[in-house]
Amino acid sequence: MGLRKKRVKVYSVFGVLVAVVTLTLPNISWKTDRKKEITPVTTIEISAPSKIDYEKAPETNTKAILFINYLNKVYEDASLKEANLALPVFEKAIIGFYNLNNNHKLNQDKQIITVIDFTRPSSEKRMWIIDLEKNKLLLNTYVAHGQGSGGDLANSFSNIEESHQSSLGFYVTSETYIGKHGLSLRLDGHDKGINDKARNRAIVVHGASYVSENFIKSTGRLGRSFGCPAVPVELNDKVIRLIKDKTCMFINGNTKSYQSKFLNQEMAYTNFSNIPRS
Repeated sequence: MGLRKKRVKVYSVFGVLVAVVTLTLPNISWKTDRKKEITPVTTIEISAPSKIDYEKAPETNTKAILFINYLNKVYEDASLKEANLALPVFEKAIIGFYNLNNNHKLNQDKQIITVIDFTRPSSEKRMWIIDLEKNKLLLNTYVAHGQGSGGDLANSFSNIEESHQSSLGFYVTSETYIGKHGLSLRLDGHDKGINDKARNRAIVVHGASYVSENFIKSTGRLGRSFGCPAVPVELNDKVIRLIKDKTCMFINGNTKSYQSKFLNQEMAYTNFSNIPRS
């Protein structure tokens, strides 16, 4: 009799364990599927001060997916890979664009972004002007860097007057004027300590005869400016017309020391998701 009672107790405990496992399994399966569902479409490594823990922030992760899908669509539609604009560089530029845009620094009616990549040699077309409203590459051309930044490659950057070096980071285009180089476009740097002395240094967009294929053929590289992103003379008016009036310019460079509050990924994802879309 005592043995039978013990068996009953054992069976009861076993039954409870089976019930617990049965009830738990669907939950385990759901969590696994959910985790897979919210994994980002792609991951792009960039130098940014903010990284997101996707496990702990599923809402932020959803915003990240929307942003990355948008990023990839613009990149593909505008044929930026074919134009040799690296995707990680474009991502940095777009992150900064949406953070600047949220701070009301940009012209809301002119969704234009200019990307300059000084990790590429001056003998390559390393300036891209992109229409983000139409997902279209408007222009891809040559651009010079400063004399103090290097020869064919720009390796040194400065915010100091008379350094004749280029400055990295995010700029907003401002007013035009007629100067010694003809039509020119003033730039306001928005990265404190990195390029915020651009106006005082007279860092502007202008045309220059040393930015040409003929100059490259004779010297192996472009000529260099006093720090200005100088462009071909024959394209100067077109470049300035496209990017003037408070549009975003991002200059990328070969340095790990550059940090910017505008490269905050999480903030960009939120700013992008808050924009009304039809």
